[in-house]
Amino acid sequence: MELLAAGGWGLLAGSALLLGALLGYLVRIPAGIVASIMAFGSGVLLSAVSFELIAEAHERGGLLATAIGALAGAIIYTLANVVLARRGARHRKRSGDQQPSEAEQSGSGTAIALGALLDGVPESMVIGTSLLGGGSVSTVTVLAVFISNVPEGLSSASGMRRAGRGAKYVFALWAGIAVISAGAAMVGYGLLGGVPGPVLAAITALAGGAILAMIADTMIPEAFADAHLWIGLITVAGFLTAFAVSHL
Repeated sequence: MELLAAGGWGLLAGSALLLGALLGYLVRIPAGIVASIMAFGSGVLLSAVSFELIAEAHERGGLLATAIGALAGAIIYTLANVVLARRGARHRKRSGDQQPSEAEQSGSGTAIALGALLDGVPESMVIGTSLLGGGSVSTVTVLAVFISNVPEGLSSASGMRRAGRGAKYVFALWAGIAVISAGAAMVGYGLLGGVPGPVLAAITALAGGAILAMIADTMIPEAFADAHLWIGLITVAGFLTAFAVSHL
């Protein structure tokens, strides 16, 4: 039952990508609003990584395992992101005309899809691991992923529309990633339940490091592009919102 619960929570968080994609593709939302939502989502995720992932990893495995895991996650994400960026996925979260079309760069659609997976899998896995030990799911983690996924899907789908990608491609992509998010949450719960504390700590920190790198590489640049001087205030508001929820 808990395995299914992990999948359900992962699907819920991942479904926000599809919701955002629907809004981004069908409704012309001003870039400044998209950027503000992205900045808020960045703050929420930063809070979740700090207090739900890195802090928890430190409690389970100590500083060394946490540091090694976080650095490994950041390195793995960055290297994969570099490879995908060279194939057309650099601006996968941008809502403007930065995304290349297939005519401009063949294979960029596949690269964007893989980039979306790269961004979403670590988030979903930590939702599954939060259920380990018989406890309830981390509300803050699910909330953080859901809130951050809405502007991610919104911004990316808007950019895909501008690049000439059809509705069938866009919605199938985000619906597929929502389903994969459920699977990743189930993997996080099912495969990591019996591992020693330090190993689980390192894996949790690895996901945290990957998410931090993702925020810095993709979310904050998109937010700054249009929010500019307001990004700091909006990001702090998101951070404090998630922090307050974690202490309710």
